[in-house]
Order: sequence, then structure tokens, then C-alpha cells
Amino acid sequence: MTATVQPEVGKARLRKEDERLITGRTRWTDNITLPGMVHMAILRSTMAHARIVSIDTSAAKEMPGVVAVFTGDDLDPEGKIGLPNAWPITPDQKAARRPVLAQGTVNFAGEGVAVVVARSAGEAEDALAEIDVEYDELPIVLGLENALAEGAPLVHEELGTNRSALWVFDSAQAGSGGEVEQAISDAEVVVKRRFRQQRLVPSFMEPRAVAVDPTAPQLTMWSATQVPHILKTMAALVLGLPEQRIRVVAPDVGGGFGGKLAVTPEEFATLLVAQKLGKPVKWTEGRSETMVAAHHGRDQIQDLTIAAKRDGTITGFKVELLADMGAYLGIVGGGVPILGAFMFNAIYKIPAYHFACTTVFTNTTLTDAYRGAGRPEATFGVERMMDELAAELGMDPMELRRKNWITHEEFPFTTVSGLTYDSGNYEAATEKAMELFDYAGLRREQRERRERRDPVQLGIGISTFTEMCGLAPSRVLGSLDYGAGGWEYASIRMLPTGKVEVVTGSSPHGQGHETAWSQIVADQLGVAFEDVEVLHGDTQSSYKGLDTYGSRSLTVGGIAVVKAAEKVIAKAKKIAAHMMECAEDDLEFSGGRFTVRGTDRSTGIADIALAVFAAHDLPEGVEPTLDSEAVFDPENFSFPHGTHLCAAEVDTETGAVRLRSYISVDDVGKVINPLIVEGQMHGGLAQGIAQALFEEAVFDESGTLMSGTFADYLLPSAADLPSFTTDRTETPSTTNPLGVKGVGEAGTIASTPAVVNAVVDAVRHYGVNDIEMPLSPMRVWRAVHSTGAGGGLGSIDAAHGGAQ
Repeated sequence: MTATVQPEVGKARLRKEDERLITGRTRWTDNITLPGMVHMAILRSTMAHARIVSIDTSAAKEMPGVVAVFTGDDLDPEGKIGLPNAWPITPDQKAARRPVLAQGTVNFAGEGVAVVVARSAGEAEDALAEIDVEYDELPIVLGLENALAEGAPLVHEELGTNRSALWVFDSAQAGSGGEVEQAISDAEVVVKRRFRQQRLVPSFMEPRAVAVDPTAPQLTMWSATQVPHILKTMAALVLGLPEQRIRVVAPDVGGGFGGKLAVTPEEFATLLVAQKLGKPVKWTEGRSETMVAAHHGRDQIQDLTIAAKRDGTITGFKVELLADMGAYLGIVGGGVPILGAFMFNAIYKIPAYHFACTTVFTNTTLTDAYRGAGRPEATFGVERMMDELAAELGMDPMELRRKNWITHEEFPFTTVSGLTYDSGNYEAATEKAMELFDYAGLRREQRERRERRDPVQLGIGISTFTEMCGLAPSRVLGSLDYGAGGWEYASIRMLPTGKVEVVTGSSPHGQGHETAWSQIVADQLGVAFEDVEVLHGDTQSSYKGLDTYGSRSLTVGGIAVVKAAEKVIAKAKKIAAHMMECAEDDLEFSGGRFTVRGTDRSTGIADIALAVFAAHDLPEGVEPTLDSEAVFDPENFSFPHGTHLCAAEVDTETGAVRLRSYISVDDVGKVINPLIVEGQMHGGLAQGIAQALFEEAVFDESGTLMSGTFADYLLPSAADLPSFTTDRTETPSTTNPLGVKGVGEAGTIASTPAVVNAVVDAVRHYGVNDIEMPLSPMRVWRAVHSTGAGGGLGSIDAAHGGAQ
């Protein structure tokens, strides 16, 4: 008997990539050494807003090992080069040119002012201290409401305002729901809250790095980027270079989290300097440089109003956001909060909805995409409001969610924001999570602790969420004025020996594409997992693609791989029929072999690959190749969902928070590799919990980043986090042939409101209805021990006055 071959999809395989990654046998950008290479360092402004009076580089040029020193005017004499913004969210959006190096003014502390090029990185860094910059300090503006106040200092005088854009969605105007002001006016219960999304720093493991070799006819750039294809295209468009003479390589990249979803001034500066010198140049930033110069994430004020009946039925939801862009617009910065517009309604049947977002400039590091990009902010807002409404009504917060969510029988369901959710089962995920969590038992314990006035109170936090993944289809992105499409590319090369090369347009930075794509192709073509090699991140081998972000890799890039495999099989079928002298319709394909139906006659795809290589006897008109490529543009987003439950103990005497247990049950559709899914969930949970309890980028009154090192910017270690209990339910997506959904951002999106809801629930009987993130012991203690409804010093205004 022939042994049954187990499918690769669904198998918990160890990642192919890990052996080289964890043993240091890989090639990070900073490892690259080229003949004659020199090193670049960047002098950054210490002022948040100032006119540049003069830059004296003469002393720096005399320093040992220094090859050259350049200012912004040296690299861009005409002052025309500006970093791209690919998402103008409104026709009248205001945006200032972001130069490669500051020209005329600096607009945030950390903006590049000059570069030194030397024979070693150390010599370049040493010479920075010898550059003398004379500044004429200008008034600065920090804080969203301060920036919009009448008479506020302007970040960019030429714009005449600090307001970049106002983007509005209204369900009544869109025809997807009712009029929200009428719903609020008619409501039996109205709850209003203001929440703050603090500013975060994407703390990827590998700092950014760039190396450029201009010495061949084709210029090559290596960059620790998430978007090599976008970087190549933007370099051609912005710098006027022939695109066919640019090659961009993203080698192994040590994490990104959206922080490397950018086209950066450092990349363009390295390229321009390399061209001027005619020799290879490398720039690698230090960690403190990352903190001030790489883009930040989040930073919103959310004013939310929810309307409901006394029985808990939600009748309307109004969302008003202020979003801090920093000093410039990033490549998708203005659009990040807009992604949340489609997720504030979450899993709930809300009949009337209004969303308005004002994007604002301040004299701070720019913000852009950070893991989840707009969707964590939206999920936080709606899940916090569900708990606040439940408290107002005296309802169990889970019962309120059950009353309002979309039931599994109602899919597909078109939401009030206009998206159509294709599949889901919120009841199944919640039931499993509640069982694992012992919800009823923890509620009993909570009551007992309150009754005996235990100094350590217990809180229970809930987050029942969904998200839109894939950042596609292209037609939807076009309707939102996004500057690119949402498709993805893949090709499959069948080698003469039956081995397979897969080329993907997605560009991993820790996701495990080489493993997952190998599993998919092994099943599709019936070849061994070990016989598949995945090529990525090099625009020479992968000549087109739209790269990796927004949990799009599997749902878009992975399906492109499937489509390419289908084309390989279709080509092979013609040749197999010719080889076995039968009709194509008589052939069945399974396990890598074509079999004549009803017989034992068969041939394998490896045999066909060799026959194609020889090309001695092919059907008339058939080219001697099985190689195939495909571009996939999905018809809809994918919508993973889940139920996250958190039990938090709060010491009311010290303000300390301890997470006692954390349960997540997620539905990410069909799972390709359970180990990869588990890793993505654990990492995402850590980042979401970190926002709730630990992380915050803080500026002083002069615009200097005070949390510019990991001594001041608190990242949790494993010892700070509980052991997570994770599980899954499965409702396959109906919009792609594998039934897959995204997973990369789910843990981050769901966990922050679950934790904050738990802490607020623990101390709500003290009159607390919010504590600003991060929930430091000081902030929690002040909220508990203040007087007055709403937590007094735990409120936003007091916390911004110094409740650090």
C-alpha cells in the first residue's frame, strides 16, 4: 500500500528562515561591505523649530578620514526634491515639501541638517561634532488642540495653517445608514467620552540601514525596508532616475511593524551622496537616532458619542478625531487614521454613523503606519465605549456586545461604513474564550473582593473585534485616493530536476514567507516542501510587487502564488496528455501526478519538467516552459476576528497592575502554519499590551523627545507579561481559494482595549471611567485616589498637566 501523503497546509513546520536568522548566518544591510565603500553619518537638529542662519562645515572636512560633507543645498541646489506622500486624503489636503536634508528651516528635533562621509563609521560620527550650525529659534507648537488654536505658531508658514485635512464619512450621506445627530437626539441613553491614543515608537529589532553602489550601469540600493518595490518606483519618480537602472534589495530585515513602510530621506540622501562621490556609501543609524528620526505611530484624540436604547440596542455612533501628523506627511501618514473610519463600527449593527478626522501638523517627529495602522485606534475606541455604555446601563458588558453584534447567520453583512464582511462567527469565538477564561467564576471573585474591600481589586476586560486585512482591492484604494493598487505578484519556475523556485512580490521582515509559501506550493504542485525555494525582496529577481504591510502577504501575495501554480498545472496538463496520448479531459491531477482516469497510467510533474527542458517531443505550438506568473487583486478585504479576555489585578495602594490571565480566541480563516500563527499572535499581544501599560513617546516643552532611549521608553520583557492562552475557531474567507484571512496585526488590535477595560473595570466603583494610556502605577494611583466623577487627575487634561 502507498502511504498517504499528509498535506503541508495546516502543518506546524519549523520555519526555514530561522536557522540562518538565529545563528547569525544571514545578511543584514549593515553586514554589507563593498569595495571602496565609505560611511555616512547624519547631523540632526537639536531644535524643534528654527531658521538655519548658516552651516559651517570647514572644521568637519579637516577631521581624520573625512571624505566629504554635504548640506541640503549641496544635495538639492534647486530645492525641488520632496519625500512622497502617496495618500492625499482630500483634494484640498495641505502638505509642505519634506526635503532630504533641511533647507531654510528645521521643523522637528531630529531632522537631518548635514551629512559627513568618511572612511569609517566612527570617523564620520566624530566629525559631526565639528559642524557649526547657527539657528534662529522660532516658536514651536506641540499638542493637537494647541496647534488648532487661533493664533497658534505655524509649523509651515507657507501653508497658513496647521490643519492638513478634514476627512468625513457620514452614513446618511453615503446611503449606508441613518442620520447620527437625529439618533443622538432621539436616544434614551447617550454616553460621551474622550480617549487619548498616545504616541508610540515602532521598536523594530534592526535599526534602519542603507547601502548604495552607484559604480555599475544599474545603481543598486540595499535597504532595511518593508517596501523595496515601492522604494524603487519612488526613487525613479522623485529623483528623476531611469527606473530600469535602479535595483533595490531588501535583504533579511529585522522587523518593521510599519516603521519601515516608508520612503525615507536617509535612503535618498545615501543615494544622492553615492552618486556625487561615484563610490559605494553606507549609512546605519543608532538606536537613539531611530527614536527621534524614524516615524512614530498613533497619537490621536478621540471624542466619541454613542447613542442607545435603555435595553442596550445601539442607535448611533459619532466619532471625531484629531490626528497628529508631526511636522510632515509620511508616505501614507494622512491615510492611517482614515483606515479606522471603516472599523469603528466593528462587529456591531449600528444604524447611524458619522466619522470626522482632522489631521494636524506639530513640531514633532512625523507619524505614519504602525502595526495595525488606524485599526487598533478604532478598535480601542469602540471597545472602550461598549464598556462605558454597559456601565451606564448597568448591563454585563458581554451581554451588551451579544445584543448588538452581527450573528453568524447574517453573513455576508454590509456594515454602516459600507464594507461587506464575508464570513465570521463571533458567537463561537466568544463561547470558547469564555470557557477558557472562566468568566462567571472571575465575576464572582470580583464581587467578593469588592465586598471585603480588598486593596487588590480584580477587573475583567473584553475586546470582541474584527479588522480589515489585505489593503486591497485596488478599486477600493482608488476610491480613497490612495496612490497605488492592492494587487500582488508571484511567479513559479519549474526547474529541469523537478525542483521549484517561487518568486514573490511580498517582502518579509519576520513573517515566515519562505516557509508558508513553500507549504502552499508543495500542496498545489505535489512536490516536497524541501524542494521549494522562495525568492523575495530583490527587484531584479522579483521585478514587480507591492510588498508587505497591512496583513496582506498571505491574503493577497499567497493567493498570487496559488494562481501561478494553477497556471503551471494547466501548462503541464497539455504536455502530460501529449506524453500519454490521451485527451486533457481524461487526466486527473493529484499529489504531483497526472493520471489517466480509470487507469494506472500516470506521469509526474517532475518528469514533465525534464521533458520540457529537453523539448524533444512537445505538442504543436506549445512553448518549452512550465514557468508561470500571476497577479492577484482580491475582490474584498479579509476580516479576521476574535474575542480577547483579560483579568487584571490592580493594587489600589500602589497603582500597580498585574495581568493575571489573558485569553485570546481568534478566527483567522484557514491556517497555513499553526506555529507561524501562534508567533504572530504572541508578538502582537505583546505590542498591544505594551501600549496599554508601558510605552509612550514624550516631548518636553521645547519639542525635545524625552523618551529617546530604551532607558526612558519602556518596552516590556517576557517577565512583564503573562503566559498567554491562545486558541482558534475557523470560518474560512469566501473571497479567496485558500479561505485565509490576515493574522499579523490581530493581537495588537485586540489586546489594548482588553487590558484597559480590565483595569478600568477593577476600579470603576471608585468613580473612575478612564485612565490615560499607558496605565502607569502613578496614573492608576491618581485615578483611584482623586475625587470627583471620572477619575479627576486620571482624566486627559490632568494627565497632560503632568500626571506621568
